[in-house]
Amino acid sequence: MSQEKLELEKSMSPAQVWALALGSIVGWGCFVLPGDMFLPQAGIMGTLIGFGVGAFLICFVAVCYSYMIKYAPVAGGAFAYAYVGFGPTAAFVCGWALVLGYIAIIGIDVAALALIFRFLFPGVFEFGPLYSIAGWQVYTGEVILMTAATLLFGWMNYRGNSFAGKFQVMLTFLLTIGIVSLFTGSASLETAEVGNLLPLFAEHRSMISCVLIIFAISPFLFAGFDTVPQAAEEFTFEPSRARNIMIIAILCGLVLYALVTLAVGIAIPVPEMLAKMDAMRAAGGTAWATGEVAAMAFGKLGAVVLACAVMGAVCTGINGFYIATSRLLLSMARAGIMPSWFGDIHPKYRTPYKAILFTIAIVLLTPFAGRSVIVWIVDMSSVGTGIGYLFSCLAARRVILGSTDVDQRSLKMFCCGMGTLASVFCIVLLLIPGSPAYISEASRWCMVVWVAMGVFFYFSNRSAWAELPEDQLRRNVLGSDDIPVFYKGAAQGQPQTVSE
Repeated sequence: MSQEKLELEKSMSPAQVWALALGSIVGWGCFVLPGDMFLPQAGIMGTLIGFGVGAFLICFVAVCYSYMIKYAPVAGGAFAYAYVGFGPTAAFVCGWALVLGYIAIIGIDVAALALIFRFLFPGVFEFGPLYSIAGWQVYTGEVILMTAATLLFGWMNYRGNSFAGKFQVMLTFLLTIGIVSLFTGSASLETAEVGNLLPLFAEHRSMISCVLIIFAISPFLFAGFDTVPQAAEEFTFEPSRARNIMIIAILCGLVLYALVTLAVGIAIPVPEMLAKMDAMRAAGGTAWATGEVAAMAFGKLGAVVLACAVMGAVCTGINGFYIATSRLLLSMARAGIMPSWFGDIHPKYRTPYKAILFTIAIVLLTPFAGRSVIVWIVDMSSVGTGIGYLFSCLAARRVILGSTDVDQRSLKMFCCGMGTLASVFCIVLLLIPGSPAYISEASRWCMVVWVAMGVFFYFSNRSAWAELPEDQLRRNVLGSDDIPVFYKGAAQGQPQTVSE
């Protein structure tokens, strides 16, 4: 049997897929951003409302994804859906937006390990100073640490999702227990009181601006539920169950984000905590509000409690987005939009091993970049995932309009409309000058490089897929030429139903 005909192994149970989604949603940002962004720039109420609005609207996006998973249960997720609705060029734009967004999130989580170990084991890995980037000192010891983590998770995914999925469930359990323990400990402090959360909104911004700046990065905060469609070919259950899995993961992620932010805010007055962090930065120390709260609540034991939560968050994020990135590259290679090399399936492990090797190679640049540079990619990642959400919602709308199933069509169209609105709003807030969530200059330059690379890959490989017959391209992307597509000029085939 040739490699091209090998299929991915069906090894992902509902619990593993839920753990994949939740673990990918709750990453390093849950622990670093409360003191660095949420409380300083939005205040506790602005943050919580932003979380709630973002999660509510992202749930509509998840519903649109569930329609498309049912319609085309293949690896590739939004890339395949963009092809169904808008054709190969749109699919490339969507896929390229997502693949770098996913790789960026892996890099961000890997870089977070340096921050975690600086807090838990001060000075242990800070040997062999190399250089400083944007105020962050890069050390040989931390490069070795992050390189080892990158290779470990790459190896686990190379060997197959069966073990990686079970490991994901265990890590997600540790993550949840750690966060609940952190909140309980913080709320039990003698200094803890609701009055510490004042001011409810950041004093230098309006209330609406505080909410919008958090809502705008919802695609980054809740990115992770969309790892579910990337693993659709590996489900051991009916694709129709994916909707509830994604929505439950988003809501659980909302609760965990809120608990960590409340834990940081309730321990001591927020202005006092922020002033303490500023003083630590000025002194050249590692300012980490969540770590300080854990130490206040549990003393030396706080390091252990926080380690369980943060390591669970970081490791589940790395593992989840390894799966998402490699499956997305696999789908793009099947279509001929990326070189066929990315589409090879391992004959023994039944994984897209070359796509995994490519992901490892790119992420291995992270340890040398420094955490400050990696943080610039957060906003760019939000733009990329927002583009993926937008294409998926619009494609779902086209599929529903072209379906023979009229049951609950109005409700489905409403969900598509709300998902589209949420996606557009997030992208506009991040890209329009003057917006409270307008991305930084460094992030904009990162985006320019990202777009330039996309243009290069698009035109360097366009001749390969542009000459393919439509039925062949459809088989490559969707696994069958019986699934109708809805872009201009495509043969429609037989309309299908789209049920929940």
